[in-house]
Amino acid sequence: MKYFGTDGFRGRANEGLDVEHAYKIGRFVGWYYGKRQGKKARVIIGKDTRRSSYMFESALISGLVASGADAYMLHVIPTPGVSYEVVDGAFDCGVMITASHNPYTDNGIKLVNREGYKMDEDVLELIEDYIDGKTDVPLATGDAIGCTVDYMQGRNRYIASLISSCGFSLQGLKIGLDCANGSASSVARPVFDAMGAETHVINNSPNGFNINVDCGSTHIEQLQRFVVQNGLDVGFAYDGDADRCLAVDERGHLVDGDLILYVCGCYLNKHGRLAKSTVVPTVMSNFGLFRAFDAAGISYEKTDVGDKNVYACMRENGYTLGGEQSGHVIFSDLEKTGDGIMTSLRIMEVLRGEREKLSELTRPVKLYPQQLDNIRVTDKGAAMNAPEVTSAVAKAEQFLEGNGRVLVRASGTEPLVRVLAEAPDEKLCAEANQIVIATLKPYMA
Repeated sequence: MKYFGTDGFRGRANEGLDVEHAYKIGRFVGWYYGKRQGKKARVIIGKDTRRSSYMFESALISGLVASGADAYMLHVIPTPGVSYEVVDGAFDCGVMITASHNPYTDNGIKLVNREGYKMDEDVLELIEDYIDGKTDVPLATGDAIGCTVDYMQGRNRYIASLISSCGFSLQGLKIGLDCANGSASSVARPVFDAMGAETHVINNSPNGFNINVDCGSTHIEQLQRFVVQNGLDVGFAYDGDADRCLAVDERGHLVDGDLILYVCGCYLNKHGRLAKSTVVPTVMSNFGLFRAFDAAGISYEKTDVGDKNVYACMRENGYTLGGEQSGHVIFSDLEKTGDGIMTSLRIMEVLRGEREKLSELTRPVKLYPQQLDNIRVTDKGAAMNAPEVTSAVAKAEQFLEGNGRVLVRASGTEPLVRVLAEAPDEKLCAEANQIVIATLKPYMA
């Protein structure tokens, strides 16, 4: 793909991604879905809080209505809210304007198909051809021109769906929320307040420039201090578009995506709700998580890095829980995509059901130290396919005697080979990595 990566079309606002791109995406999408079904397309649009999101929203809407589509505006909403409402409102597709956890200077456009999943690649390829001028689409005229609809009720229905997914009260619990001055600012507090929690919120005053700035899931330290200083039972931090969540236990300790998978996986399995007793983590999940799953009698199927790969494995095999260390966690029996607020509600379900503190629920997992070395190379492919490198990985894992692992991956965006070791102590990690790095020297830049 030339423009659309694994997480949409993303770039620095009006540099890598500009209003012309947004307008053309709207033009093609509005025409494509109208032509395919022989009537006006209905497209729903959400955005995060960065200043440029409003500019891109206007450009997208102009393109959509000029091609004959009706554009429904959800305004500021988490990315999973767009995914939910595409299905709930029977829209042809959805568009989310966000650069997720990136700084406010960046932005992006994510497309969602009518089933609530990331847009099909064949459609994205057609959009790219249109952006590059390889195809053309007609302008609508007369009564065929589309209209815009203020669709705040869609956001309200999304909030209601989150609340209705919970058959329990949060009365008597003190919960901290870090909304990252992003999309969660309009949704998270109403959900927890409605469920009876004593809700304490930080970083929920977006001004267009403060999204993700020293806050949210990428800067968890602020929430850790906040939870301890205020004697809270638990805290949750979201990223800019609220599709990921990290937690903080009552002692101020980080509970990352791996630990969330363990806590929720054990609870769901105990109650017969974990499909095939299997969780879907990525290859980057901590070795300690796999050992804890083994001890708990829970199976796991590892995928390559990226929530897209986790989704694909879950859909193909009918699994109901998967995710990444970063806090992208998917409960596929409830939603089509990762949802930070849904993740925090599912953790609260476990806390309520088990009557335990979060620190106790994570205690069985002994996370292993990790060492990651990024090795700059002249040819990633040659390095990754070299037999001596493959042999070195096997030798390094033999050195760890089954009590750790070594993972070698090529960077998707840079000329780097990443060598990651996990072992009971940092000295063993460093020694295991050096076994592999020594064989990479002929390929180093």
